[in-house]
Amino acid sequence: MSAEHVLTLSCPDRPGVVAAVSGLLAGKGCNIIESQQFGDPVEQRFFMRVQFSSGCSTDELRAAFASLAPEFAMELQLFDLAVRTRALVLVSRFDHCLNDLLYRVRSGLLPIEIVGVVSNHPDLRPLTQSYGVDYHHLPVTAETKPRQEAEILTLVDHYKADLVVLARYMQVISQDMCAKLAGRMINIHHSFLPSFKGAKPYHQAYSRGVKLIGATAHYVTPDLDEGPIIEQEVARVNHTHSPEDLAAIGRDLECQALARAVRWHAEHRVLLDGHKTVVFPR
Repeated sequence: MSAEHVLTLSCPDRPGVVAAVSGLLAGKGCNIIESQQFGDPVEQRFFMRVQFSSGCSTDELRAAFASLAPEFAMELQLFDLAVRTRALVLVSRFDHCLNDLLYRVRSGLLPIEIVGVVSNHPDLRPLTQSYGVDYHHLPVTAETKPRQEAEILTLVDHYKADLVVLARYMQVISQDMCAKLAGRMINIHHSFLPSFKGAKPYHQAYSRGVKLIGATAHYVTPDLDEGPIIEQEVARVNHTHSPEDLAAIGRDLECQALARAVRWHAEHRVLLDGHKTVVFPR
């Protein structure tokens, strides 16, 4: 029986990489459905994503590519698309991003499984449980933060979560937790660029008379709101928009940018390139 897989890889940029990959797939009787590649001219590094169907098992394919990797110094990953990304969502009191993610998953618009929701407040338990998803209320203070983060990591292990999504989780993530979830924790930042930090960003934007507002979805790193960017969304605004108008527009932008970032991550379309990302969207 044929199954669909995705191969992602990065390696030093040199001739023959595409030929080697496509040749191996052809030799295994695989059919390439989609292939995208990019050569970073500055870093001299090559990135590739190949989606293909195959009658081979995932283990057989993984072994075949493992034998090819040393020749090209490849860093590669192989995914079975029948296995959905398991996501643990962290949220505080703002419900728009969580509600959007839950709706998209239930409607079949987002190829992930939300295995649980964690919050430092009890407010969103009814919303979460209306979708049949487990809700974990883990309060946090400065003194209890290490213990609370340890509980979150225990839940990541318990649910076998592949991804952690910060859907307006208003807590700074510690360096230790960032390191343990590197490359698999996505945050939504309520700004096109991290220009307006701290409280009431839309009031700050209003007072500066901005003409564009937006949202940025990025991987979480110890550098606050400055991790590798996956997706951004913007809207043009003007002097007639109140702070409340900007916040309402911003909520929609946050939902859109976060949903696309999570989708692309789940479809294995995002590859890390140092402090940047290479994204292969459809």
